[in-house]
Amino acid sequence: MHIDTPAIPASSRETSTSLSQWLSVIAVAVSAFAFVTAEFLPVGLLPQIANDLGVKPGIAGLMVTTPGVMAAIFAPTLIIGAGRMDRRYVFLLLTTILLISNLLCAVATSFPIMLIGRAMLGAAIGGFWTLATAAAPRLVQPKDAAKATATILTGVTCATVIGVPLGTFIATFASWRLSFAATAGLVALALIAQVFLVPSLPSASALRIVDFKTLLARPHTRISMLMVALIFGAHFSTYTYIAPLLEQDFSLSNITLLLFGFGIVGFFSNALMSMAVSNHLKKSVAVMTLLLLAAMLSMLLFDHSRVGETAGMLIWGIAFGALPLCFSVWIQRGTTDFPEAGSAMFVGIIQVAIAIGSAVGGTIVDRSGVHADFVMGCGLAVLGLVTLQRLASLERPDFAGTMDRTCDPSLD
Repeated sequence: MHIDTPAIPASSRETSTSLSQWLSVIAVAVSAFAFVTAEFLPVGLLPQIANDLGVKPGIAGLMVTTPGVMAAIFAPTLIIGAGRMDRRYVFLLLTTILLISNLLCAVATSFPIMLIGRAMLGAAIGGFWTLATAAAPRLVQPKDAAKATATILTGVTCATVIGVPLGTFIATFASWRLSFAATAGLVALALIAQVFLVPSLPSASALRIVDFKTLLARPHTRISMLMVALIFGAHFSTYTYIAPLLEQDFSLSNITLLLFGFGIVGFFSNALMSMAVSNHLKKSVAVMTLLLLAAMLSMLLFDHSRVGETAGMLIWGIAFGALPLCFSVWIQRGTTDFPEAGSAMFVGIIQVAIAIGSAVGGTIVDRSGVHADFVMGCGLAVLGLVTLQRLASLERPDFAGTMDRTCDPSLD
């Protein structure tokens, strides 16, 4: 992945990335940790928040749906609106909005107020992820671009390992409100790290609407986005309501441990996949999607089996720990000529999948139960695999002159 910057001499490509540059990457990774922790904090707290604010679990799922809708809207519009504004200042603005969002959620006295706070989070996270994935190569020397992207995405898996389970743990001895307040403290630390460590990131050119049209004119891009939507939809339509499923057989403290285990295996899955994804991209996506499908099926087939559900959660963690990295590399390689546009579309489609998946899943949970929701999730995963097979059959000419390494058989 590259950005629109002046050509770099061959000698410069060998220059080692400095400590200050790696610290800037770590600052963005800490911010990613804070954003993901805030976004999915309600997953482990859904029953308690629903009970305190007087809504059904399916309605409470709007705490995940609403940010998804807002992020899908703001991922492209915010970057277009920012024009050539220094991306460092955009980072700071978005993180400040996230801080206010968490404080508002912590003191929410009604569900509408909670949704306002979550909507603010969605607006911030849409812009953040668009910038983070596109800016990663700018923070380091070109030879370390992939490593920088993987480091930032490690913030996602660390949030799953520590952030979300910690929020659930805090709620076991205090309240869900304290969980949001603690997350606000985490966001404040991320903001401070950005102030002192992230350098100026001037934009070489403003993002244009025509850039999106150009990408969408490519069949490979369109089908890639559909694949991402289906597989992320499969995950979020079910994972959002994992707590109501697990609380039938596990205590809140045990659910916290399961979420922690989910995150731990996801962390190692992400680390190991970073070594294989470059050379085996399509196979990596296929294997992880199959594991996701197997995990959801196990939750159905081993219903009320604590051993079976535990195994399912761990398999699930392996799958989802690697999928964001796989898809990020996939999209980067397919949109090298329009990195910010590709990143914005990628973030937008993920957030659409989160919003629609959690909303439809919530409706099914309230009307037909959690198990029916998991059946739908399995169906979406199967469709994702079918779409991946379609992508594998596409040839280079679909990119109209742009090198598409995801279609290169050597990568498998």
